[in-house]
Amino acid sequence: MNTDVAPRLGWWQQTWRLAAAAAVGIPVWLSTGAVLHWQATETGSWFLIGDPLVALGCLTALVWRRRFPFAVAMTVAIASTTSALATGAGLLALGSISTRRRPVEIGVVGLASVIASQFAIGLYPVQSPPGSLWFQLAFPALTAGIAVAVGMAVGARRVEVRSLRERAESAEREQAARAAQARALERNRIAREMHDVLAHRISLVAMQAGVLGHRSDLAAEENRVLVRGIAEGSHQALEELRDVLGVLRADPGRPEPPQPSLDRIPDLVADARTSGLDVTLTTTVTGTPSDVVGRTCYRVVQEGLTNAAKHAPGARIHIALDGTAGGQLDVSVRNSAATTRTARPPGSGFGLLGLTERVDLAGGKLDHHATPDGGYLLTAQLRWPDPTHEKRT
Repeated sequence: MNTDVAPRLGWWQQTWRLAAAAAVGIPVWLSTGAVLHWQATETGSWFLIGDPLVALGCLTALVWRRRFPFAVAMTVAIASTTSALATGAGLLALGSISTRRRPVEIGVVGLASVIASQFAIGLYPVQSPPGSLWFQLAFPALTAGIAVAVGMAVGARRVEVRSLRERAESAEREQAARAAQARALERNRIAREMHDVLAHRISLVAMQAGVLGHRSDLAAEENRVLVRGIAEGSHQALEELRDVLGVLRADPGRPEPPQPSLDRIPDLVADARTSGLDVTLTTTVTGTPSDVVGRTCYRVVQEGLTNAAKHAPGARIHIALDGTAGGQLDVSVRNSAATTRTARPPGSGFGLLGLTERVDLAGGKLDHHATPDGGYLLTAQLRWPDPTHEKRT
């Protein structure tokens, strides 16, 4: 935006400014006529015709003062000195050019106005007392100075208002950007929570359903176990989904329910075994890590079991946990190659991406790759600060 060009005025703003300029010139014009009549000086046709016509021309020219500021100000400032009725127009022109706060333009227009006023004195042969030459110079300079001061004050106020408006617009844009970022983060959080809750349960249900449809040689009791596992897994998935939705719909100030941590991993393994997975757990962890570290460890194990159930049905899964306070917590989930072939459930493709983000936020490192025997290995190293050492420091 070009800040040198002032915005166009509306018809009402233009009208009242021109009316005020005309109102200022009327008393000057009337007082000049009274002085001429008192001194019995012939006014002639200039006072009655030429003076008002010049004033009308000056007021008309002022309509374009914002489009052609310097040209209009120079023209009106010089022409107004030949018309008593155009005094207000001249002051408005000088004040308008002063709002731009350019010293060279203001000085040129002001000096031209004062000089022109000296040459225009002869239009009205008013008898002046001796020694009044200084007054004839000082009064135009004083009025021009007042117009310049008012114009510069108005210009400074416009700059301040424009700056405040730009700052407000910038603050609104920043607020909108922060709101959009907050919405994106909230959507990511919701998606991550939904994945953590549903992916594991649904994967186990899909695996059991695949075995049930693929194996026709199962005994009646084995069929009942699989059907019961599908029903229980579906029910648990619905319960956990209801819990997540309840948290999302709750008041922002309401505390969230406790999240699963390291101590819930044995229950997770037992649940996976009940669903038919061949899982073993080895842990040499000493101590209790922080909630963030424990929750991240739980999610790593959960994601490893989910992926093994999806992509390696019938595989053996081994989970190893090792760590102590002041060092790091090592997590590994290793599965062998798949031993059965079933229809793979569709994957979101964002499980490991979201898990990588979780581990990074916890200050750890995640790695996952295929093994030479056709299996898969998922490992994580999580920082485990010593709380007693932190308290001492």
